[in-house]
Amino acid sequence: MKRLLPHPILTGVLLAFWLILHQSAGLGHILLGTFIAVTASLAADLVIPEPLVVRRPLKVLQLIVLAGLDIIRSNIAVMLILFSPRPNPTAEFVEMKLELTNTFGLAILACIITATPGSAWLEHDRERSTVLIHVFDVIDADEWVETIRQRYETLLLEIFQ
Repeated sequence: MKRLLPHPILTGVLLAFWLILHQSAGLGHILLGTFIAVTASLAADLVIPEPLVVRRPLKVLQLIVLAGLDIIRSNIAVMLILFSPRPNPTAEFVEMKLELTNTFGLAILACIITATPGSAWLEHDRERSTVLIHVFDVIDADEWVETIRQRYETLLLEIFQ
């Protein structure tokens, strides 16, 4: 079974997306979506170096809700900064030391940081286990790093390590 479905979570997610995008759960869509999802899973096995192991699945839901709320809150904050009479936001490059080493966890953290308006993941140094992040408006860089560490990195550590 591992040879046919090397990444069963990926296969399931792709099939679900296929059915949602086509807004149909007809037999033809299920068969075609399954074929595409299994083919993509087999192709992904060639490039994904390690298996995806989720240790605490309920924490994934918590992370999705938390990141979604933070993205909405950040959208509002950036909008207020841009429309405020204050002339210059204090942009800064922040270097953050990471405990997270899992490839999937790092990819998810990069997506969350980059999807959050006002911040962008720029560079990851695997040897030093640090990440360089650009922040649009920094008041206290240490507080900003601690917020990422407490809100996202700890959850990702629980999920993947």
